[in-house]
Amino acid sequence: MTFRLPALLGVALALYGQPLDPAKLLPPATDTWPTFNGDYSGRRFSPLTQINARNVGNLALAWAYRADSGLESNPFGVQIKATPLLINGVLYFTMPDHAWALDARTGRQLWHFKWESTGGIHIGNRGVGIYRDWLFFETPDDFLVSLDKNTGKMRWSVQIADVKQQYFATPAPLIIGAHVIVGVGGDSLDVPGFLKAYDPETGKLQWRWDSAPKPGASGSETWPNAEAMGHGGGMTWLPGTYDPQLDLLYWGTGNPNPVHAGQGRAGDNLWTCSIVALRPDTGKLVWWFQNSPHDTHDWDGVQTPVLFDAEFEGKPRKLLAQASRNGYYFLLDRTTGKSLVSKPFVDVNWSKGLDAKGQPIRDPGKDPQTDGSFVNPSGNGATNWPAPSFDPDTGLFYVSAVDSYSVYYLTDTDEKPEGYGGRENAVFTRSVLKALDYKTGNVRWSHPYPGPGGGIFNLLTTAGGLLFSGDPSRNFIAFDPANGKPLWHVRLAATVSNGAITYLLDGRQYVLVAAGDELYAFTLPAGGE
Repeated sequence: MTFRLPALLGVALALYGQPLDPAKLLPPATDTWPTFNGDYSGRRFSPLTQINARNVGNLALAWAYRADSGLESNPFGVQIKATPLLINGVLYFTMPDHAWALDARTGRQLWHFKWESTGGIHIGNRGVGIYRDWLFFETPDDFLVSLDKNTGKMRWSVQIADVKQQYFATPAPLIIGAHVIVGVGGDSLDVPGFLKAYDPETGKLQWRWDSAPKPGASGSETWPNAEAMGHGGGMTWLPGTYDPQLDLLYWGTGNPNPVHAGQGRAGDNLWTCSIVALRPDTGKLVWWFQNSPHDTHDWDGVQTPVLFDAEFEGKPRKLLAQASRNGYYFLLDRTTGKSLVSKPFVDVNWSKGLDAKGQPIRDPGKDPQTDGSFVNPSGNGATNWPAPSFDPDTGLFYVSAVDSYSVYYLTDTDEKPEGYGGRENAVFTRSVLKALDYKTGNVRWSHPYPGPGGGIFNLLTTAGGLLFSGDPSRNFIAFDPANGKPLWHVRLAATVSNGAITYLLDGRQYVLVAAGDELYAFTLPAGGE
């Protein structure tokens, strides 16, 4: 025994220093979790089976870690929204202005980096991207920072956007080849949204794609003038997905600006509230699908475009599914962007139906009005940024949803409104977990949480017959993905705040989740199988 521990420690340290193998980004995650959703597909499905429906009741806490960020006075609360990445037995995660590395077996801190901020909105940070030995994350004051993943020492930083224009950067960067792809958020000053790609070695800008077209270009006909396009919004604040066979990058875009007052931007306002397919080497647009033409309800379309290959109408298809904030489930052919299914997964009253492209037709009477307009869903949406999951074993698409209603008011009636231009008063909110048939969008089962009140949670499914989620009562729950029956739960110190991951180390499977500013790792006790 006296010789075994140093030997194991030496092996662990050797693995810790190894760079990320780019091939690990392609298959479903097992001994790694190398990108925000585990792999490029966005399915958040793990093939691991050691923890399963038969033994999940034996799950026990392996370790917990509290992240000391000094953000106690943050008006948005102190939460780990990041999905930790796992590389060679080390976990990497963030909070605004901070990054950490932990031993994934014990929760022991290996290093902590603090960015000296110049300001910005500290609403959250969704994590890191890793390219070989280098780690990348975005800051609230709009910098892309690169660290050495083994030491936490900064390599370089580059400015993504201007914090004085009220941009703020929260996404986890997406790494595709030798491209670090980043997005931004910000609605306050009617600024345009965009994606940028940077060289991971030098931080040099490689390309930029804008969420609104240039005057005279394709899509500009959906705006009234160049001024409206130049202030058009379309933020890109959640990571996209990627198909390496088609070499297409898929990203959801946010709402147009001004947010609630649409009278100065007549038209559909492409490419806001859209799913777009881009070439990752150039940023060139290949196709688009708009989920909320001329949005006036703050229904960002950034929700994860989930990729999977499955049968549709008797034929194998390359599919893309999204449960959108506006209350619709969309299924597209991801090669062409053609609509296959568009169907509400909650009650909606803002749409008159679908157009020939499968896009919802808005009811102008449900736009914000000076005397109020009763609309469902609310501005927080039928779902939001927390990730869905697709389980190929059940064929079900899972979404953390909200039944909600609001009264929307128009407060800026000028022909050229600015800022939000309106407000909303929430009337009712209830959280519910839903399972959708991917072929039809029909709800196969739903699990409403007791009492009124909101809460949307990231999801994770596994081949062990498990669906993990949080709930509004601070529980972390394992459900049966076939029928929604709860199989296990544990009450945590705060509401679940990030996307759970699962990984296998030394022959032992762990499930890791954050609640507030703490990480919790669960596993089966010895003999617990």
